[in-house]
Amino acid sequence: MSKLTDVPKRILIGRALRSDKLGETLLPKRIALPVFASDPLSSVAYAPGEVLLVLSVAGVSAYHFSPWIALAVVVLMFTVVASYRQNVHAYPSGGGDYEVANTNLGPKAGLTVASALLVDYVLTVAVSISSGVENLGSAIPFVVEHKTFCAIAMIVLLTVMNLRGVKESGKLFAIPTYIFVAGVFVMILWGAFRGAVLGDDMKAPTADYTIHAEQGGLAGFALVFLLLRAFSSGCAALTGVEAISNGVPAFRKPKSRNAATTLALMGGLAVTMFCGIIVLAMVTGVKMAEKPATDLLHNGTPVGSGYTQNPVISQVAAAVFGDGTLPFIILAAATALVLFLAANTAYNGFPLLGSILAQDRYLPRQLHTRGDRLAFSNGIVLLAGAAVILVYIYGADSTRLIQLYIVGVFVSFTLSQIGMVRHWNRHLTTEKDQAKRRRMHRSRAINAFGATFTGLVLVVVLVTKFSHGAWVALLGMVIFYVTMSAIRKHYDRVADEIAAADSPDDEVARPSRVHSIVLVSKVHKPTLRALNYAKLMRSDSLEAVSVDVDQAETKALREEWERRGIEVPLKVLASPYREITRPFIEYVKSLRKESPRDAVSVFIPEYVVGHWYEHLLHNQSALRLKGRLLFTPGVMVTSVPWQLDSSEAAKVRARKRAEWNAPGSVRRGPVTQPKKEKAATKK
Repeated sequence: MSKLTDVPKRILIGRALRSDKLGETLLPKRIALPVFASDPLSSVAYAPGEVLLVLSVAGVSAYHFSPWIALAVVVLMFTVVASYRQNVHAYPSGGGDYEVANTNLGPKAGLTVASALLVDYVLTVAVSISSGVENLGSAIPFVVEHKTFCAIAMIVLLTVMNLRGVKESGKLFAIPTYIFVAGVFVMILWGAFRGAVLGDDMKAPTADYTIHAEQGGLAGFALVFLLLRAFSSGCAALTGVEAISNGVPAFRKPKSRNAATTLALMGGLAVTMFCGIIVLAMVTGVKMAEKPATDLLHNGTPVGSGYTQNPVISQVAAAVFGDGTLPFIILAAATALVLFLAANTAYNGFPLLGSILAQDRYLPRQLHTRGDRLAFSNGIVLLAGAAVILVYIYGADSTRLIQLYIVGVFVSFTLSQIGMVRHWNRHLTTEKDQAKRRRMHRSRAINAFGATFTGLVLVVVLVTKFSHGAWVALLGMVIFYVTMSAIRKHYDRVADEIAAADSPDDEVARPSRVHSIVLVSKVHKPTLRALNYAKLMRSDSLEAVSVDVDQAETKALREEWERRGIEVPLKVLASPYREITRPFIEYVKSLRKESPRDAVSVFIPEYVVGHWYEHLLHNQSALRLKGRLLFTPGVMVTSVPWQLDSSEAAKVRARKRAEWNAPGSVRRGPVTQPKKEKAATKK
């Protein structure tokens, strides 16, 4: 079976890497930028549109507020980037927000941050993939007609790419990410040149459209609430910023400095692109509506349900480059592709965080294990499964999914920055060097401002988005929190239960006697080997036990037993309902009941076949019996294998290969023969 599954596994994810090759998978800054920052960089493709969509509720007149909202987002972005630069220097181990909150605010705060981040990573995949499918669907009708299927297929593809290793996936993602960034900057510069120098009148495809205001003439509290809601939607540009602080271990040395540099570069690029697109959207007259079929008017008439509302970046590109031109097509293709690849931020953040949580016993320990390609494969698969479920439930609708977004990330932002303030307070009490104290005071001020600002934004997001779907994200956080708390309690309970006492107790004391049992069905080679092996154990008592499910076979067994003169006594258990497992388990329990301080050792003869399909021809009763005996206290189970010819033949065939992999070599890597030994062998 392992050979059957190993071939497609190697084709999909490549050959296994040795553990000492881990250093070769670390990322330089040029690869780390698209790997960890593809989410905030690609968010400029939909964040400006979200701002205009919300403002459209009050009509076109409300669009003049968009530059001020963009300015608020810029200030927030710089605040968060500056704050996280302190994080990566203070906590380079890769725990990010979770480690900061857990160390400085306590386990409950740390678990809250972890729950928020896990939810946000799942939503990042769902939103990015769904948005990319919608952008691609405007050009390819098949994609729009089978939106959910295409989104799930894209998630599966990204999963396979990440299972091949973070460095390989980073190389694949770098090209479209850099093309997208370059395309946006060229669009902004060319648009500024055409408008400021050439004086061209650039008009978006919707420049001549008008918007029917759902709530016209807003003022006072209603207007403030609308602006806050638009601001909270624009904050989607900040998602993924925390991924760099969580992924510091994946950077090359010096890790903290490289991570901080990448963080600053990402912030500068994202802010410039976001502001540039907002300004060009205002200059070219882009119109967006939450309900375009009824609220977007052309010559005073609603455009109708057949109208496809293109994203802001697409409309701006059409105005600057010209609709259908080569630069327009390149940018449109790069935008759609980078939205798919933006999910890679979560594919790197979620497994790393899951590994740390597993190490702290909040998640199953399997998430801390690296796969064949030295990636945290189990975490990657878990993230993909959760994202597929979310995409399926919401039909890959980014408009509905984005309402769940950014709640978790601002929870982690706020608690992390509060934790950093306490971090600096703790260090200031012991630090005497004045230069270091000045740096600490400056860092504390940055983190304090970040905590205040992100805390206010969190309140705004909760108030403005709660009824629009944010409650689902909060529910997901609660589910993660409760689940991880239960897992930690389980691991703690197990650790306490199996901890060795300073003085021997009854549970670890030597048994009074050992009663050995050999399970017998027929007298054949596996049975005789098991009997001989059991004799070597020198137990206090030894017997063979058979279950009577067929009277004729039982009679033949007794006769053969007597004919051979086997010295081990044979006991036959009655089974009126033709069961094997239950009568045997009851017999073993009766022995334990009679002598609780005795140990029972069960020897089960079983034969090993060489082909996976041969397993289907046997009833696997030994496997079921072993499973039941594991839950019986005081019972030890020993399998005595007998390899059939098919198994030996399979092993011989394997040895004839040029490189034969011993059991376990898939994890350890192939053992290569030194050159000197090879030369000696040839001689």
